[in-house]
Amino acid sequence: MSASTVSITAHQGPTTRRRAVVEKSLASGGSDLGAATAAAEADNRDARLTAGDTAAAILRDARKSPTQIPPKKSGLSRKQPKPRWLTAVSVLTKNLALVVVLLGFVQMIRWMVMNAGRDDGDFPIIAGDFEGRLSDVEKFVKTTVKMMQVQVIAIDQRVEDGISSVMKEFDGKMERKGDEVDLKLKALDARSDAFESFMDGFGSKSLLTKEEFSDFFEEFKKARKDSNGVEVSVDEIRDYAKEIVLKEIEKHAADGLGMVDYALASGGARVLRHSEPYGCTKSKWLFGRNKVCAEAERMISPSFGEPGHCFPLKGRSGFVEIRLRNAIVPEAVTIEHVAKSVAYDRSSAPKHCRVSGWLQGQDSTYIETGPEKMFLLTEFTYDLEKSNAQTFKVGSSTSNLVDTIRLDFSLNHGTATHTCIYRLRVHGYVPDPVPALEMQS
Repeated sequence: MSASTVSITAHQGPTTRRRAVVEKSLASGGSDLGAATAAAEADNRDARLTAGDTAAAILRDARKSPTQIPPKKSGLSRKQPKPRWLTAVSVLTKNLALVVVLLGFVQMIRWMVMNAGRDDGDFPIIAGDFEGRLSDVEKFVKTTVKMMQVQVIAIDQRVEDGISSVMKEFDGKMERKGDEVDLKLKALDARSDAFESFMDGFGSKSLLTKEEFSDFFEEFKKARKDSNGVEVSVDEIRDYAKEIVLKEIEKHAADGLGMVDYALASGGARVLRHSEPYGCTKSKWLFGRNKVCAEAERMISPSFGEPGHCFPLKGRSGFVEIRLRNAIVPEAVTIEHVAKSVAYDRSSAPKHCRVSGWLQGQDSTYIETGPEKMFLLTEFTYDLEKSNAQTFKVGSSTSNLVDTIRLDFSLNHGTATHTCIYRLRVHGYVPDPVPALEMQS
């Protein structure tokens, strides 16, 4: 007896019992179509199992080794959470697969009913109320489809709610980010405006040109005693520039120029004579051989740059004569007007000027001096575009002693009614020994 015969004989028991159950169910007028169908499928599977297949299966089971069993996967690895849309697609796909399986099951039952008379070999099939069963199946399928539709609708609603919440959150974040960006842009605009104003102010400042820096560098090299063949460092240039700045500050503190003024009223100088003043009342005249307005002393006193603190002379031309503190060798003359930054109007400043001088002597009384005794010190034009205090040097050929000077101006910068003189200064030095003709006040 072969192995196939043994296998077939060994498997006959369950098959015989199944057939008996099926026949008993059908003989009793079985109305349970599902049980009959299941029993028929089991019989068909047993019938299709051949002896060769059984032997091959037994041999395969015997040859299997424990190493061929695939190892189980470790449950420690945690799955990553799926996105919501992937979950929705998975559920929808499973439901559709279930519908397809149910429809296939219905078609299989129909096919079995239609071919029941052909394949009745080993077991009989008793006809029953197939239409009722089919209607029940159809109702079940419709109910399942409706349930699937409800589930799909619910899933769609959840997906839409999730998407709407995500969109709202995204819109909120974008709005907040937009506000932050707007604030940063406004701050950037403010910084750019400040930088532009700084650059405009920086560009308006008078910086050193290349030629001026070259002159400064040459002057610095001359000031150094050991500049022959030695390179100049930046620190040395910085120290030298600091010295210059300190000297300028000291000069500014010393009456703005750093030169002795021999026409200063507080030092002993006085106004001897002047042309007709503008707006000087009778109570302000100083009586004597020569009429001098009491306000004339403003010309030889510090004005501190106050607008209107000057001595006005009538018309666009006039003159002023001043007795100096003592006899000097004149070197320069400075005329001062109100600064442009604080002035209301600067058209009353003198324009074309001429300064003459002579030695009056020890006579304390004023004696009018003719032009033959005067000699020219300097001629100049006062420029409104330059500094308010402008200094003009006396000619190098002039080395005579003078104790009296006369300022004549033939034109001003536009005002027809009067000409203002804020301050007149005379600079020079006292020679040593002082001549006997010098008069000490």
